[in-house]
Amino acid sequence: MASTSRDVEISDEAVRGTCDDASLCKRYAVNVGYWKDPYLDYFVRLPKERKAPEISRGYYARVQGVGRLLKAFLQKTECNCQIINLGAGMDTLFWKLKDENLLPIKYFEVDFPSIVTRKIHNIKSKPPLSKPIMESHSGESLLMDAHSLDSSRYAIVGADLRELPKLEEKLKKCNMDPHLPTLLLAECVLIYMTQDHSANLLKWVAGLFQTAMFINYEQVSPSSGSLPMLLTMARASSTNPVFETRKVGMVGERERERERERERERMLCAFGHGWYPMLVTLKVKTMNLKGRLSPCLHNGSLHSAHAILPGGVH
Repeated sequence: MASTSRDVEISDEAVRGTCDDASLCKRYAVNVGYWKDPYLDYFVRLPKERKAPEISRGYYARVQGVGRLLKAFLQKTECNCQIINLGAGMDTLFWKLKDENLLPIKYFEVDFPSIVTRKIHNIKSKPPLSKPIMESHSGESLLMDAHSLDSSRYAIVGADLRELPKLEEKLKKCNMDPHLPTLLLAECVLIYMTQDHSANLLKWVAGLFQTAMFINYEQVSPSSGSLPMLLTMARASSTNPVFETRKVGMVGERERERERERERERMLCAFGHGWYPMLVTLKVKTMNLKGRLSPCLHNGSLHSAHAILPGGVH
């Protein structure tokens, strides 16, 4: 039993490390001009080493693809909705949405408590981060402790996605409303969970929220030696059996299409009956990249937008 606990601890620590990997790669891509993000440098310093162009292009496709789906949901609901960012890390989406006047009724972030503690420290100590939260806050006082922050429009909670009752309790304490149209975002999250844990998470989503959209982003070819960050991901997942069942080699478009079909089937099985998959092709013309987004509809109200962008990295 002690050995199993140690394996889980090591695996969790490696997964937490991917937060820094992702932040550094995004910071580099922003610095060389792939997209604009004035808030990212408040969370992470510019890396000293250069990043491969393939990594920056992968992040560009990821940011653009997920962003288009997210904004389509906000427009459809006229921002009368809530967003729950699972495994948010140092993501800056809340601040960017506020700048664009696209804030939902409330924006939630969830991650490991240690990561949340770091993020809250940055928010408290840097006015360009704390001021937008205070400007959007309409309550009497903002609630904050070591592992959570709760304002009227923004909340961040430290929680383990494998412990769903505790997660739900913490979100509801921050006024998460299951009856409100909800967008759940998971970027490179499910791949680090066992199949049982990821299936339980999706079933929890399907059972709790009346109207929702789930955006899931995962890598297609994590065993490619040409993408160094994916090797980091492979090492982080070495104790996680779910990684071995999903990884594929760079063996051509036919194999990648089969992998996409397997991923869609996994999502459908986890959510249950009544889901209808659709295929949407996203072309990022400026970077000569093509990505595929695979939404699934449930009774016209509950959606799973399963985003698989070839070449994407965490």
